[in-house]
Amino acid sequence: QVQLVESGGGLVQPGGSLRLSCAASGFTLEYYAIGWFRQAPGKEREGVSCISSSDGKTYYIDSVKGRFTISRDNAKNTVYLQMNSLKPEDTAVYYCATDGTSGCPYRLDYDGMDSWGKGTLVTVSS
Repeated sequence: QVQLVESGGGLVQPGGSLRLSCAASGFTLEYYAIGWFRQAPGKEREGVSCISSSDGKTYYIDSVKGRFTISRDNAKNTVYLQMNSLKPEDTAVYYCATDGTSGCPYRLDYDGMDSWGKGTLVTVSS
């Protein structure tokens, strides 16, 4: 059974850092692109970042470029999202997901994702 489990969320002050983890079970994560998505209260879910497996390329939405870094540890079957210089507008539930392919979705569109974790809440507030 394919399962993704996010962890690492919490309450952090503006300017702080968090590292989210996405642990996979039931499949070998290194063969698939993994995306991070987020949904803030009252807003639509949006793609944040993605790492492909075919060429190792990484993708970010403009608002997190230079602050967030996605990486994978194939030995641990885990993908990470290092989030630095956090802002209140980063507050959201963060999900990892895959569509079972090796490439990232065009423009980080979440529509094709069919395996999702349950999410981890990130709150950026003073």
